[in-house]
Amino acid sequence: MDSLQELFEQVKLEMSKQTKEIVAQLDEKLVPLTREIDELRFENEILKEKIYYLEKHKRANNIILYGLHESEDSIKTLIQLVKKKFKDDLNIVVEDRDINTIYRLGKIDKQKEKRRPILISFVNNWKKSDIMKNKNKLNNNIYASEDYPKDVLNKRRELQSKLEEERKKGNYAIINYDRLIVKEGKPGNVKRKRDSPASPSISEQPCKQQFTTKANRRNAFDLMRNRSNSLPTDNHPSKPEA
Repeated sequence: MDSLQELFEQVKLEMSKQTKEIVAQLDEKLVPLTREIDELRFENEILKEKIYYLEKHKRANNIILYGLHESEDSIKTLIQLVKKKFKDDLNIVVEDRDINTIYRLGKIDKQKEKRRPILISFVNNWKKSDIMKNKNKLNNNIYASEDYPKDVLNKRRELQSKLEEERKKGNYAIINYDRLIVKEGKPGNVKRKRDSPASPSISEQPCKQQFTTKANRRNAFDLMRNRSNSLPTDNHPSKPEA
């Protein structure tokens, strides 16, 4: 029995040794594969970042207009409708040269019960920014929004609940593209340093001369000369010479 036990232990040790060698060989072969996978992941993250900024830049001059009645029969007519809406409601003049592309999104509704949104791409960002600053003035349930990619829209929906929570706490919170920005306190409540009661006001503080010009130097010498001429003289008569 002892010999069988020893044989079993030897076999066990041998199997353990061989297993370790096999695992070591596999690890050695997997090292370059693991490194390659890590490099691919890193490159994938870089590509995602590039696509993110390219997509953001491509849509930077775009807005989407919702609710405008679908009565146009051509792109030219659509441009005229949009220009008239901006002029009537926002008092903003949009020229034909300001618009790069314009079209409605989605499939055509034959019954025209749905008003498809309009994507407007401007040539310059300043015109788009001017419209977005005044978008709250649009009438008849028409509103404008930024042109966000689908994944950004989903992210903004997810952040909406957190936005409301922060505002209920009394914090200033906004969604900037796909990020939530939170600052303590309400907007406009900027903390300012109080002036010390002992410190004089600006108007009470004496002005310090910071530099001296040639004219000032000449005036100073003239003043000294005038003072020397105005010194009192001795009124006693001089003693006669012996």
